[in-house]
Amino acid sequence: MNAKGLWLNLSIYERDEVSTLRGNEGWRKARTLTAIERLLQIAERLKSHLGDDAVEEVKEHNGEVSVTVKREALTETLRYLRERERFEMLVDATAVDYSRLRGEPRFEVVYHLLSLTHRLRLRVKVRLFSHDAWVPTACGIYPSANPYEREIWDMFGIRIDGHPNLKRILTYDEFPGHPLRKDFPLFWQPGMPLEKREEQFEEW
Repeated sequence: MNAKGLWLNLSIYERDEVSTLRGNEGWRKARTLTAIERLLQIAERLKSHLGDDAVEEVKEHNGEVSVTVKREALTETLRYLRERERFEMLVDATAVDYSRLRGEPRFEVVYHLLSLTHRLRLRVKVRLFSHDAWVPTACGIYPSANPYEREIWDMFGIRIDGHPNLKRILTYDEFPGHPLRKDFPLFWQPGMPLEKREEQFEEW
């Protein structure tokens, strides 16, 4: 990639950093940054923007970077990453129930972001307690979040505050419970009471 192409691929913050470097040596340093290094720099700029208290964890594992933020900072996190760091696409949003592994906070809501400009992927996570399981909608920032958030509500029972049409999407309206919660009966079938134990399945 020539110098002009590299410059166009940089965020406004990276351009400022590169501008302080002189001559070919500066471009060589910018060109040799790995994807992980660039993602970690983005995470540091996010912490500076939000404040350290809003970011609970930045973790690099297996060639990927995850940023865990507090729920109250989620909306600003997604807005900042889209508008300032050019993560234009929300590829997926989902949730995980960790109740069998660690107790509380029981849930994590996970957002997978893609920057087409920089060819980078970043994961944003929010931890939730079972008694207060809700997150604000991301539809105003990423319209593609709409069906993903409905699935999170349907499968995990995590409320999406402000969603324009929060209805079940994979099950029917009268479906009892949320199937991807770890306490949902493994062998449940329509008509079976939710409190029925799995070992009683054959008797039902």
